[in-house]
Order: sequence, then C-alpha cells, then structure tokens
Amino acid sequence: MDLIAGIQTDLPRGLYSALSAYRHEIFVGMLGWELNTHYGYEQDQFDRSDTIYVVAKGDGGRITGCARLLPTTQPYLLGEVFPELLNGLKPPSSPDVWELSRFAAVDLANASRSAHGQMSSPEAVELLQGAIRTAASLGAKQLITVSPIGIERLLRYAGFRAHRAGPPKMVGRHALFACWIEVDAASLA
Repeated sequence: MDLIAGIQTDLPRGLYSALSAYRHEIFVGMLGWELNTHYGYEQDQFDRSDTIYVVAKGDGGRITGCARLLPTTQPYLLGEVFPELLNGLKPPSSPDVWELSRFAAVDLANASRSAHGQMSSPEAVELLQGAIRTAASLGAKQLITVSPIGIERLLRYAGFRAHRAGPPKMVGRHALFACWIEVDAASLA
C-alpha cells in the first residue's frame, strides 16, 4: 500500500476526484450515511484549501483508503456539526489539536468484505499510522474524531492511546462518539 498526503492542489492530477468518488461509495453507498452529494462525489464544507488528505492506494493505483485532517483553529466537522458528542465541553481550538475525519480503509475491488470488517485490518492500522504521522508533521499533539463505535476496536487492536471525549450518541441510525487519539511515540511506532 502506498500512502499519499497533501492538500487538494498537491495531490496528483485526478486523485481528488477519485477520492471524492471513493468517499461517496464508502460513506453513502456502503455505510448508508445521509450526506448531501452531487453526481456520485462526496464533498462537504470542510473540503477546502487547508484540508490535508491521506490517501492509500493499492494495486493498479486504485484508492483503498482515505483520511481527512483539519486544523481545529478553523471550522471542522465535530465543532460545527456534532458538538453534542463532546458531552457539554467546548470544541477544541488549538494548533496542537487536529481533527481526523472521513477515515475509511476499504478495498472496493474486494467487495465481499464489509466496510466494518476492514476497520481492524492491517491496512486500516497502516492508514491510521500514516494519518497520525502526517498530523504530527503539522504540529499535532492530539487528534479528535467523530467516529462510529467500530473505530474503538481498531484503536484497541492496534494499541493506540485513545479515549472517548463523551458517551456515544445515536445520530440518525448510527451510534457515534467523539474520540481523542494521542499523537505520541507509541502511535507513531
């Protein structure tokens, strides 16, 4: 698996469009999230010039995973859309804290495996480590996420130092929670 990280304009030509189509297939098609999408592409107000993407590519250059990193000093998903997941705490706003969102590690060429089953795969762990390394290079000391409960399994399986920022809540048909992930030597190993 190859990992590519960068802002939209730094990604190789056509990769951002392919990434948006991949996200649509995963989050809308497989997971059934009710997102405002256009023409088979998933993008939102947080896909902007300061957004950092980490993209995993497999055989033949096809996308097999993605992660989005946002500075919490600018509007971000948890702070703007899901602040109730913080159990009354104020959303973080610090150059030391970045948000990890739109995380997926699913090889669509192997459709027999479910998206949930791949959340604890070695590829998912490698992608998460790549996202953490990228965040660390940007000065992050912690990541905050909005995640389905299944992400806790990945974090425990891989030995990441993480903890809930609040109890899970039902959002639509999905149990979501806010999670802190430490960006430290153990996470980077």
